[in-house]
Amino acid sequence: MSNLQLSIAVGNYDRVRPLFSGRTQIDGVDPVFMALSPEEIFFRAFRNQEFDVTEMSFSSYLIKHSRGESPYIGIPVFLSRAFRHTAIYARKDRIHQPADLKGKRIGIPEYQLTALVWARAILMDDYGVNPADVTWVLGGIDEPGRIEKIKLELPPNVRLEHAPEGETISSLLDQGAIDGFIAPRAPSGAAIKNPNVGWLFDDPTAVAKDYFKRTEIFPIMHVLGVRKEIAAKHPWLPGALFKAFEEAKTVALESLSETSATKITLPFVEEQLKAARNLMGFDFWSYGVAKNLPTLETFVRQHHAQGLSARRMSIDEIFHPATYEGFKI
Repeated sequence: MSNLQLSIAVGNYDRVRPLFSGRTQIDGVDPVFMALSPEEIFFRAFRNQEFDVTEMSFSSYLIKHSRGESPYIGIPVFLSRAFRHTAIYARKDRIHQPADLKGKRIGIPEYQLTALVWARAILMDDYGVNPADVTWVLGGIDEPGRIEKIKLELPPNVRLEHAPEGETISSLLDQGAIDGFIAPRAPSGAAIKNPNVGWLFDDPTAVAKDYFKRTEIFPIMHVLGVRKEIAAKHPWLPGALFKAFEEAKTVALESLSETSATKITLPFVEEQLKAARNLMGFDFWSYGVAKNLPTLETFVRQHHAQGLSARRMSIDEIFHPATYEGFKI
């Protein structure tokens, strides 16, 4: 019997490269991997369902899944995670603390982006700045004219407007036409060199470490998904995918620990790895539901509170049932 041939679109991360190279195998599958940028993957997956297995924006997936419109079912493989305190920029000549954002204008590339959900959650839960307290200005980071990938039905008290024609949120930040900027990428062009533009938090790493100590939350950005009809036809597949991606991540972490010759082009890797494990535990980038309940519960709560989910989903309906439990030896 021949293996199942599947197209798999994911980013080019160290935690998936053992799959690209063939060092880690997916049981019963002959994969065709495409290493693409998240923006391209998400656009092609949610607009045209082009891939059998795909990396997905957690937020976009929850929007579609809560409406019963997602062609994919999630697998708790968290391909991208990040503390999004570094995603919040401000005009430092007028914004000195998070509360100063109330009544101001904040540029964003898309309202529903996962990074934006987490940034708004931080501002809401820790600093009392709610989505209705600001005006959101939608536009591209590098190119003007960016629009939402998914049609949204936001609460009426959320003020959302578009950047002027020909302008990006980076150019608006540089000009001072907006007061803040939240995005998965840094502002581009003159904005990032402007001495009046900087992170909202002067030491975002220290703030993020305190956030983790208080909450045990390591924000999840992207999850893995498999087309529903393929999972229904091959019920062994979601478990096989989870197993393989977990094994690939283990290989990547073992490589980081091999300090005789650093595997990534960055100094102080050994020290950073030790610091991460001291703060977050040995398996600091864990997959699976049970190990990530505080993070998942917070995201689901905030996603619905921000008007993105059609209903508040329970944790046990987000991922494929076969991926909630695993065998032990």
